[in-house]
Amino acid sequence: GGGRNRSVKTVYLQVLGMQRDSGSGDHVTFTPKEEEAFRLLARRSDVYDILSRSIAPSISGSYTYDIKKALTCQLFSGSRKRLPDGMRLRGDINVLLLGDPSMAKSQFLKFITRVSPVGVYTSGKGSSAAGLTASVVRDQRGEFYLEGGAMVLADGGIVAIDEFDKMRPADRVAIHEAMEQQTISVAKAGITTVLNSRSSVLAAANPVFGRYDDMKSASENIDLMTTILSRFDLIFLVRDVRDEELDKLICHHVMGVHINNSRAGFGSVNSTSRGIGMGGLTPEDGFFDQRNAESSSDNASPDAIADNALQVATTGVGELDVPTMKKYIQYCKAKCSPRLSEEAGEILASSYVKIRDDVRKRRDQATSSGNGGDDQVAIPITVR
Repeated sequence: GGGRNRSVKTVYLQVLGMQRDSGSGDHVTFTPKEEEAFRLLARRSDVYDILSRSIAPSISGSYTYDIKKALTCQLFSGSRKRLPDGMRLRGDINVLLLGDPSMAKSQFLKFITRVSPVGVYTSGKGSSAAGLTASVVRDQRGEFYLEGGAMVLADGGIVAIDEFDKMRPADRVAIHEAMEQQTISVAKAGITTVLNSRSSVLAAANPVFGRYDDMKSASENIDLMTTILSRFDLIFLVRDVRDEELDKLICHHVMGVHINNSRAGFGSVNSTSRGIGMGGLTPEDGFFDQRNAESSSDNASPDAIADNALQVATTGVGELDVPTMKKYIQYCKAKCSPRLSEEAGEILASSYVKIRDDVRKRRDQATSSGNGGDDQVAIPITVR
């Protein structure tokens, strides 16, 4: 009854020792040989080109040049800034690959998750809002606890979301905060907290009609809300160009890799191709990724990484393998803190104003000619 004395038990945890375990590569150690090779590589004036061509070397074609450069910037990311009033600005960029099927978009995503120090790959069709952000789970004793999703697990790395257009609109809305504020606010089952999700998003999607329709505008081909599009810093339209000579080069490139199990045919393809992907290979084949994973698993020792970096740094020929690329990214993130120069800021400001002005002029021309300019929705360019 109410007259009996009840004892209140308080659960406490006595900690004797604690060691921080971070998966983002913040506390990775480097040997003197590795640091010397990395510094020598960083002094090269063409280091940007070396890093960009080391991104998925099995994928060839002129349309991949800008994509590889953008993915290189995404891997190394920028510097997070904290303003005097406490506001935080993200230093990571988000990239969207949108285009026709069989253009190796999924292969790019798989490779980036392997080469990134922290990488999580997921498919939009099988991902929910709770799986991407956070969910509240009840344990055997009936108590609730938080379980982080893909955006939380990839803190400090990259989240690759394939089939981004197949996601439900409600699930895409759930990652708005994570993509811009890089936090996830949770208020469920009496648990109210804010989780960090300092990660970049690399997404791949198909147009609304399956293939890109040249007769329609870009906004009609992209079936995504402007709120989610504005959070992507770079959007690439990947198109499958139908041309007889290009098709022959595609067949030569793909068959050479399959028959010889090597990078046969890369010289002729890289020098003359325009818009060549993996040809008829579907994103699910995974042949190139599996082969690269098997060959690079034996080169993860510090000496092998230093030798590979030193060879590329001294000769300027070849590419960095996956373990070397991953270790170099960790080294740059630990040692470097880039800042935006005034000249680069002027270029960005001028480009932003020019893009907005061009869109306004096209809209005014369409309105004056009676072509329904108000219906032409432009892809949003926002200051972020």
